[in-house]
Amino acid sequence: MPSSPVITASEAIRHALEIGLEEHPDAYLIGEGVTDPSGIFGTTKGLLQRFGPSRVMDMPVSENGLTGIVIGSALMGQRPIMTHQRVDFALLCLEQLFNTAAKCHYVTNGHHRVPLTVRMVIGRGWGQGPQHSQSLEAMFAYFPGLKVVMPTTPDRFKGMLLSSIDDDNPIIFLEHRWLHYVTGSVPTEGTRVPLDGPRVAREGSDVTIVASSYMVLEALRAADALARVGRECEVIDLQIIRPLVIAPVAKSLAKTGRLLTCDTGWRTLGIGSEIVSRLCESAWGAFRCAPVRIGLPDHPTPSSLPLAQAFYPDSTSIVAAIGNMTELSPAKIAEATSIAAAARQGVPIDKPDPAFKGPF
Repeated sequence: MPSSPVITASEAIRHALEIGLEEHPDAYLIGEGVTDPSGIFGTTKGLLQRFGPSRVMDMPVSENGLTGIVIGSALMGQRPIMTHQRVDFALLCLEQLFNTAAKCHYVTNGHHRVPLTVRMVIGRGWGQGPQHSQSLEAMFAYFPGLKVVMPTTPDRFKGMLLSSIDDDNPIIFLEHRWLHYVTGSVPTEGTRVPLDGPRVAREGSDVTIVASSYMVLEALRAADALARVGRECEVIDLQIIRPLVIAPVAKSLAKTGRLLTCDTGWRTLGIGSEIVSRLCESAWGAFRCAPVRIGLPDHPTPSSLPLAQAFYPDSTSIVAAIGNMTELSPAKIAEATSIAAAARQGVPIDKPDPAFKGPF
């Protein structure tokens, strides 16, 4: 059996990039900071030395222009992997992604393809505030023609990034900055994980929790705490939010009768809103109570720590919502909340995890 060492998600991403560049001679990596010694949370570290400056290259601060260049190169037969250290930087190149990359295959009647992978870092951290801490996945998922991938665990980061590099469609590959230091067992070989939709991260019978990216970890913490007071939650990791595959969620809802969604982005018009809408249309009879959505409030991301503590939902928010949905007693809700809060071990809200090692 192949060995499966325990590594961080950032190491898993670097392994996937290395394999992708090895297997695809037409692939290259480009982005602001990809050649820096720090290597974007370590995800590109050493790749310049391995593959040289013709295949691993820094780019000027010209996101819109460079996005047009990589789309053009994809149309000419190359397989670019573009990296943005923050999703906010990609706001400067949306017209290229939405009107060219997403639509090219359709408007040419299948004659052209755009095998482009765009890595973007999302999420909060270190008081970076309203312009550098956003989670904008719902915006990218709005456009047909783009695939939007949001892994959670290191093995999924590696396997889904490899599948993204292989894919002949434009892929938006979103990495929450707090997940780069999550560890897990990852195969050493180039095992692919299909880009085919949700997975059940934890089985349960009382409530279906649907989450993606970092909020999967918060959902799992909440589920562990609730299990201690007699409530079993099924946690579904969406993984792919475009195309959105709803059948596994509907199957879980048919079992539990209760639905809670957790977004990393804003609650209003978020991915959770679409999930609730679809299930209300197609599985209304399965609901035992009204569905609940958890996400960010309608406000720009704050920089100050006290405001951030009130702004971001976490495992305790999930515990409170599910406690009410399942009619837990106030004492049981308080007990589960205490258990969930203890799992953070006193780490401030604006730092990712006890394993946090700094920005790079």
